[in-house]
Amino acid sequence: MKKQSPPLRPTALVNFKKTDSRLASIVGNFWKLVWSDDNPAFDQKTKYLLSLANAVGAGRLRQATRELVKAYATGTSTAELDELFTLFVWNQGVGHFASEIGPSALFAAYQLIKTQEEQGLPAEDIITNLLRNFGEDNPDVGTQSRMTE
Repeated sequence: MKKQSPPLRPTALVNFKKTDSRLASIVGNFWKLVWSDDNPAFDQKTKYLLSLANAVGAGRLRQATRELVKAYATGTSTAELDELFTLFVWNQGVGHFASEIGPSALFAAYQLIKTQEEQGLPAEDIITNLLRNFGEDNPDVGTQSRMTE
C-alpha cells in the first residue's frame, strides 16, 4: 500500500510542543503509531472514515471536517459519504443532526463535495476547493491558536 501525504497535516501537534516538549514527543510518537504503521490492518481511507465517525460521535466537528477532507482525498465516494451521514442521523438523532451537524463546517464540506461532483468537477479540483474553504485558514477547521489583537 503506497503512503501519501494527507492534504491536511496534523498541525494540532504543534500545540503540544507549545505546552511541553516531552508531551509533544510522546503524542508525536503515538500519532506515528496510529497513522504511519508500515503494515496497517485498515487502509487509509477506512481509517479516515472511522476517525470521522468517531469525531462526530464525540462532538468534535473540527476534527471531523479535517477527516472528511482527508477521506475524500483518498477516494471516498459520494455514495459512501451519503451512507455515513445517514448513519449520523440514525446514531446521533434527528434533532442533533439538525441543530449541530447540519449548520457545521463538516456538513458544508460534504455538501460542497456533492454539489461539485454533480457539476462534473474532477476530484482534484474538488479537493483544491475543499482545502481552500475548509483548510487551516477556516477558523472552524484550523487547529492553530489565533491570537486576537
